[in-house]
Amino acid sequence: MPATRSGRSAGLTRNVVSGVHRLEHAYVNCYLVEEGSGITIVDAAFPSTWRHLMTALEAIGHQPGDIEAILLTHGHFDHVGFAARAAQELSVPVWVHPSDGQLAAHPYRYARERTPFGYPFRYPAAIPVLGAMAAAGALTVKGVDAVRELPASGTVDVPGRPRVVFSPGHTFGHCAFHLQEQGVLLSGDALVTLDPYTATRGPQIIAGAATADSPMALESLRALADTDADAVLPGHGPPWMAGARSAVAQAIVAGAS
Repeated sequence: MPATRSGRSAGLTRNVVSGVHRLEHAYVNCYLVEEGSGITIVDAAFPSTWRHLMTALEAIGHQPGDIEAILLTHGHFDHVGFAARAAQELSVPVWVHPSDGQLAAHPYRYARERTPFGYPFRYPAAIPVLGAMAAAGALTVKGVDAVRELPASGTVDVPGRPRVVFSPGHTFGHCAFHLQEQGVLLSGDALVTLDPYTATRGPQIIAGAATADSPMALESLRALADTDADAVLPGHGPPWMAGARSAVAQAIVAGAS
């Protein structure tokens, strides 16, 4: 599944860190966490990501029935994409923090600091990014109602045993996931290396067009840094392999937009 420069095709990167595979589709990442015969998926991208997920599972030697859980870092439309389908067709439990439960059910009803409509004029380089997301089904996401509630802290008993890192600000129930044994932080949109609304690259929080509370988001970066993870795998953009603390330091300097 080669990724194109436009980001419209999907790309699978196997073993970004051992047992953690990155599936990128239209500038959004979801991750397949492998443990034994089981798979945990972190974030669900778009509805049309489903077919790429099936191909990715086959590529890593698994099948749809091996999916034991979907963990949502938050309830925005570009992370909920195929969650309802997985729940319906495969009976896969979908987990989300209770503060984002309503958002996961209604993924377009989210708090934000600024209207997104002016961003393409201010940041024209973001137009291909947003266009690819729309083409992938960003405007047709079905919410997921039947969810399990993530704890505010502690580990989740699913493949990979991720530890919940509550990191509100982007949304009020945003959670990152720390795979302690692998030294990996799945940061969701609490820290990204590509902002879809500005097309800026490097560690940062997402612009106010899709962030509920930027000061809160910046404060939550401390919890990400405290994981001391060796690798940060974000919801948007390429992996950051120089450690969580360096990523956070750069994101704090970048500030809010």
